[in-house]
Amino acid sequence: MHGGMIHRQATLHVGDEIREINGVPVANQSVDILQKMLREARGSVTFKIVPSYRSAPPPCEIYVRAQFDYDPLEDDLIPCAQAGIAFKTGDILQIISKDDHNWWQAKKDPNGTAGLIPSPELQEWRTACLAMEKSKRDQVNCSFFGRKKKQHKDKYLAKHNAVFDQLDLVTYEEVIKLPSFRRKTLVLLGAHGVGRRHIKNTLIASHPDKYAYPIPHTTRSPRKDEENGKNYYFVSHDEMMADIAANEYLEYGTHEDAMYGTKLETIRKIHGEGRMAILDVEPQALKILRTAEFAPYVVFIAAPSLQNMTDYDGSLERLAKESDMLKQLYGHFFDLTIVNNDIEETIRQLEKSIETMNMTPQWVPVSWVY
Repeated sequence: MHGGMIHRQATLHVGDEIREINGVPVANQSVDILQKMLREARGSVTFKIVPSYRSAPPPCEIYVRAQFDYDPLEDDLIPCAQAGIAFKTGDILQIISKDDHNWWQAKKDPNGTAGLIPSPELQEWRTACLAMEKSKRDQVNCSFFGRKKKQHKDKYLAKHNAVFDQLDLVTYEEVIKLPSFRRKTLVLLGAHGVGRRHIKNTLIASHPDKYAYPIPHTTRSPRKDEENGKNYYFVSHDEMMADIAANEYLEYGTHEDAMYGTKLETIRKIHGEGRMAILDVEPQALKILRTAEFAPYVVFIAAPSLQNMTDYDGSLERLAKESDMLKQLYGHFFDLTIVNNDIEETIRQLEKSIETMNMTPQWVPVSWVY
């Protein structure tokens, strides 16, 4: 274990062969037998070692953002629960070693000791197994994620398993810390009716020099006194379909036989004016927006607490359920979560968070840099 006694003393290295323990030959013995001998040993323990002469691998020091919650005390697969590190979605972890196929070594506290976390492959298999068990389909034996090294055959089959095609598997996202900079896009996510539109309109009305909303395009005919480019850009159906085919729209849909959509160039125009574009979009749009070009600050507006509130028609409960579902599915994308118990307080908290974020170093996906 990185940072442990053996690592600090540098008495054993990856690739060394243990020939004897306290004078007892152990060549070709299993790991389980070696562990049993060490547990039963009393007093000093003497090893006879055949050192490895291969060069030590370069140190592995990368940072990742956790995209799931993990508690080693609730993990039946971990070799030693006390050696594990608990973390929450969004925590930044420093990866120290990826030598083991199933268990990486990582730090949550830069000044702390390293501990075990599940590798992405192990976590993907765990998720796939749970999904298959839940759906009562073919059973999968996950026992090979114990202490023994997996066979390449299992790895190949895993990547071709139908479950992996159906699940949106998330584990860790490699990140890098950048000096303070201004995000270009404010993305408001939340359940329908949670108050995103009011927040957006209030921010733009209060600070038109800072924020703007991209003007949508539509195929409907302009109404009386409507000016092209003021509230809408009016385009033909053929033109809009051609632009959709060219992937020039972030979102689009149909309402009363007319098409409406947000074109990417309207977002870029706001950025060019030095303002922050505000978007209240569906979560699927993040697949396009989470790039260095749009540099989004993703804020989840959570449903208000039902405590001390009267829900006459069940609408608050429906709002809470949709909010919980969004958090479960997309929570690993959120930079900030605000529970909207009071709309004005939510806006104040959001403005303060944006101001603080723009003045402090930020962890961003490495894809934004390289």
